[in-house]
Amino acid sequence: MRSSNPVFSRRGFSRDNGYAGFNAQQPQAGGPAVGTQGNPYAQDAQNPYATNPYAQQDQYGAPVAPPRGSVMTMDDVVTRTATTLGVVVAGATVAWVTNMGLGLAIGAALVAMVLGLIQAFKSKPMPPVILAYAGFEGLFLGAISNYVNQWVPGAPMQAVLGTMAVFATMLVLYKTRIVRVTARFTRFVMIAAISFMVLTAVNLLVMVFAGGDGLGFRSGGMGILFGVVGVLLGSFFLAMDFKQVEDGVAYGAPREESWLAAFGLTMTLVWIYLEMLRLVAILSGDD
Repeated sequence: MRSSNPVFSRRGFSRDNGYAGFNAQQPQAGGPAVGTQGNPYAQDAQNPYATNPYAQQDQYGAPVAPPRGSVMTMDDVVTRTATTLGVVVAGATVAWVTNMGLGLAIGAALVAMVLGLIQAFKSKPMPPVILAYAGFEGLFLGAISNYVNQWVPGAPMQAVLGTMAVFATMLVLYKTRIVRVTARFTRFVMIAAISFMVLTAVNLLVMVFAGGDGLGFRSGGMGILFGVVGVLLGSFFLAMDFKQVEDGVAYGAPREESWLAAFGLTMTLVWIYLEMLRLVAILSGDD
């Protein structure tokens, strides 16, 4: 199952880049009880080690257990995610306290985008790049939030609470299997996300060349609808991220991949926060 998140789909959290290590036929305790053919991390049922750079085997080609502590756990994901989000918050605090201008904020956003692309297209997680991305993303979020707060006091806090509520709600819906991440679910979200981004790009181009509010997707009733769709897409991304992390833990992905999980979850939460911030601003009468 390929995630909509470019970070997860780039590396081992996908059917195309599988982990077929010692746990290929026996997942960790608590994981799904399936064989190699049911393991989305095993590409070749006859030789699951053929394309897996992390698979461990002895000199005779037999699988060997990975060293203790070498596989990813949920605690690893939680710790790395908390660290990455902590850096985002620290960067946002600096930008807020120093009253960083919008020009510098845009520069920080561009740097964060470049760092995110570098990590997304690297074969292995790079914690320094991930943390640097989080720092610059935090600077951008802090500056934008401070700007919006001047026009709509309290909007950033409402957006933070809204983002937390979306995360908690989607986690409960996913854990109770009310929301199930299937191939059809993933295709639907991917189509919706591409359509959303295309409309956003078209609206931005119209704003640049024709002025005004473009096609009206970011103000008034249409803006509210567009914002709600953006938040819903973010919540669907979270569900797919949860699925990829759960599978990675169950099938024994390498511990270092927890940094990719943290990176992907941070990207999704940033998306939700920005959409929530804009939605709060519109509902408060200023966009």
